[in-house]
Amino acid sequence: MSVPRRPPALLTAPLLVLALLLTACSSAASPDPAPTSTAPAQGAAGPQSDAASVRRASPAAEPAPSPAEIPGLGPLTRKQIPEQARQVFVVTGEDVDSNQSSAVLYSREDPDEEWAAAAGPWKAHNGMEGWTDHHVAGDLRSPSGVYSLTDAGGRLPDPGALLPYDEHPRFAVDGEGFFGEPLEGSFDYVVAINYNRTEGVSPLDRTRPLGLGRGGGIWIHVDHGGPTQGCVSIPEEHMEELLRTLDPAMDPVIVMGDAESLGR
Repeated sequence: MSVPRRPPALLTAPLLVLALLLTACSSAASPDPAPTSTAPAQGAAGPQSDAASVRRASPAAEPAPSPAEIPGLGPLTRKQIPEQARQVFVVTGEDVDSNQSSAVLYSREDPDEEWAAAAGPWKAHNGMEGWTDHHVAGDLRSPSGVYSLTDAGGRLPDPGALLPYDEHPRFAVDGEGFFGEPLEGSFDYVVAINYNRTEGVSPLDRTRPLGLGRGGGIWIHVDHGGPTQGCVSIPEEHMEELLRTLDPAMDPVIVMGDAESLGR
């Protein structure tokens, strides 16, 4: 608030910090056990007859319960999560106008398994003015919704990311945040949120499929101790953990928004 990479358009040095500031943040119980088998017991004289089995069998067993759902997500939100996604990073805002949120990474190895918390909960920040379901450039709100996560990068060397990682000096940033906190290091590690961007390219790429007016450059990045322009931020050690955990083979997505909206 990254396929071979197309070199991003060069910015002149005087415009670098301004471009990053304005565009890169613009704009966790197992189910009940399966029912006990109702097959008849084997006695000393051998198995009971089929007729005896029918008479003594208990009523038809209930189907095994469905896998546990991710806490806090209602049916409308769950419906937006792609069926193939096996990693879901849930960022839940305190309310629609709050810039305070929490983040938990859920995963499962197979679509038939229950979801489990893989990391978190972590404290997080979002846009200064909260959340919106229609983000526009400069509104200082984070776009709520479900978005894929395919590309990463940062000013610092790759910490072992599984997603394609673009190390580049253009991720350097300075200046102050909304409360006077230093922004330096905020983009040392980032994961691009695929809101109004092209997948498979560096987070620095400025292509905006929905147009410039809908904002862009919405990232998960290092927390600087205050709200963002529209991105999601978490502490640096958790950013490193996230980068080492998000696996493109598991089709990771982010589910983000205020608690009330996500619960629908």
